[in-house]
Amino acid sequence: MKFKLKFFLPLVFIFLSSCGYQPIYLNKNTQNFEYSKIISEGDSEINTKIIKKTSMKETNNISKKLYISSFYEIKGTSRNSTGEIESYRTIIKVNLETKDKNNKAIKSKIFLKEFSYNSKDNNYELVKYQNFVRNDLVNKIISEIIVYLNSQ
Repeated sequence: MKFKLKFFLPLVFIFLSSCGYQPIYLNKNTQNFEYSKIISEGDSEINTKIIKKTSMKETNNISKKLYISSFYEIKGTSRNSTGEIESYRTIIKVNLETKDKNNKAIKSKIFLKEFSYNSKDNNYELVKYQNFVRNDLVNKIISEIIVYLNSQ
């Protein structure tokens, strides 16, 4: 088993280093997301998290503006015979739009994530789980945003 591991690991390293593989979070220099103005509306907590985690910055020498619009909702999707909610759906929608100095749209993309789950008996546990789901969905959207912005 040790022989196979000693043989396999160098092959994986050679393959990954020679094929141009590069993790998107490793090289911070490629993540220069600079805009003349970043305008956000909707859920301020989600917008702030997106701006911080993607390293978006406002600078004067860039002619592009970025508009971030976010929407967050928890819906009750089913009820039991007594009227209590049995399952929920969390929906997060983020719209990114890049505009030039004349406010003409350059690129626009909508990122949408949904997750359905059953209710919990304890309200504290339910709220705690809903916060976990929210953070997880926002992190998934941030990963997609980074890939999208790097491809521009």
